[in-house]
Amino acid sequence: MITSRDNAKLKLVRALQRKQERDETGLFACEGEDLVDAAAAAGIEPVELLVAGENVEPELLAAISTLAHPPRAIGIYRAADLPRGARDTVLALWQVGDPGNVGTLLRTADAFEAGVALSPGCADPLGPKALRASAGAVFRVPLIAWDEVPGRRVALVAHGGAALSDLYFEPPVTLYLGAERRGLPEDLIAGCERATIPLPGAAESLNVAAAGAIALYELSRPG
Repeated sequence: MITSRDNAKLKLVRALQRKQERDETGLFACEGEDLVDAAAAAGIEPVELLVAGENVEPELLAAISTLAHPPRAIGIYRAADLPRGARDTVLALWQVGDPGNVGTLLRTADAFEAGVALSPGCADPLGPKALRASAGAVFRVPLIAWDEVPGRRVALVAHGGAALSDLYFEPPVTLYLGAERRGLPEDLIAGCERATIPLPGAAESLNVAAAGAIALYELSRPG
């Protein structure tokens, strides 16, 4: 039973809240039984598993958590154990810096059996906020290298593209989405087909997570 706040395992969990530590160690921490259960269901074993009342004092686990309500369990995992490989449909996210959006898009990709590619400048999918937003999808969705995405390349743009609902793309296909304010760079768009989600209302654009969900749904429909 861990009874000291100076325990090395507790210090590691705190350290893994920083991206630099995650990058240097190749480890990340998941807070809460839902994420721990999702990892187990995917066959991914923790390096360490801390469970309140079993191997660590509950107040010590609460003290190192980023959650508003203390978790019962925190697991430490190896990034190298996460799924890799290709999927016929890939969401390629360009400089999406909000971790909630990155996690939500991982969850959406999971729902539509898609993979995800992240450009430099994207939020870390293994940070606490992204992990929570992914709802465990990070343990099921393959992360694909930015320069290894498959198939036809489609840039989702706010204006000027063909209506996405009118298009049919035979897999494999990669769908590029950019951060809301800046969108996709012109040099990236130049190498893609352009598609737009028509908006009949007054909003000028969609949140990137909402756009990604609509786009994957449209791609999943029979041609």
